[in-house]
Amino acid sequence: MTTEPGLRESKKQETRQLISDCATRLFVEQGFEQTTIAEIAAAARVAKKTVTNYFARKEDLALDHHAEFTQGLARAVAERGPQDAPLTALGRTFRAALLAHDPVVGFTGPTFARMVADSPTLTARLRELHDLREEALVIALAEAAPPHTPSIAPRATAALIAASDRLLFRRIQKLTLAGRSDDEIEAALLPEADHLYALLSAAVANDPTGTPW
Repeated sequence: MTTEPGLRESKKQETRQLISDCATRLFVEQGFEQTTIAEIAAAARVAKKTVTNYFARKEDLALDHHAEFTQGLARAVAERGPQDAPLTALGRTFRAALLAHDPVVGFTGPTFARMVADSPTLTARLRELHDLREEALVIALAEAAPPHTPSIAPRATAALIAASDRLLFRRIQKLTLAGRSDDEIEAALLPEADHLYALLSAAVANDPTGTPW
């Protein structure tokens, strides 16, 4: 009795991963726009309704880390140490993701990166996800701010951080498409990320509200 819910959940995760893997293979082989839900269902040997139950949008089949992506900056702020400023936690989290070659920050490999770049639907959805990532960060920074902080302050700070985050993501994708290896991208991005976070630190240090971002 105690293991049955765990087994059901494990089965659901296996089915979700199977559908995602089949979808990704077809997207790469045929192109995102040309691949249908029916083809994905057939490849995964499930019903079309099963596919849409697990993935509400076709784009989510390709960008299946979207929830982790949109909440990533906000989570780094919310889970930071008691002595850490939000920007310190964000810089440390990005560096760790860079060293781990994490797909969430852009390490997707050239085949997948090309598939996304060639799809107007996926590039548009990726822009939306970046916007959602920024909005989640606004909320996290607002919760971290002292009382009576002007509402524009966390939003302005989030805009600066999100712009840098987008730039780093696009740099990783551009270098990936140029044929650079993950190790080469890591080596190129480490000093660039340090430079960007130094600029951000200088910018938020002059926040007239005095908030220790």
